[in-house]
Amino acid sequence: MAADPRFDDAIHAPTRLRLCALLRATGAAEFTTIAATLELTEATLSKTIRNLIELDYVVTVKQASPARADARRTTSVALTRRGSAAIDGHLAALRELSAEAPTSMTLL
Repeated sequence: MAADPRFDDAIHAPTRLRLCALLRATGAAEFTTIAATLELTEATLSKTIRNLIELDYVVTVKQASPARADARRTTSVALTRRGSAAIDGHLAALRELSAEAPTSMTLL
């Protein structure tokens, strides 16, 4: 089922948009993988995730890592249903906007 086009100002900020698009494609990802993939500092990524949690667009899960010998846990991030609907609607709105754009323009 196609998403209803709906521009979402909360997602449109570049870092939020990139994060939501990545999670839409992967389902979920570890914090460190996201930071490396999107080339974000941990502080910037943490703030972005906190903002999206407040909107109920993402959730985090902390769990023990089988790859580590110590007690540190890893954090995974995933879209919620609301977040998936928001990114799908936002991407549909962007596609709609780009389809309406003129193919040639005369610049002054």
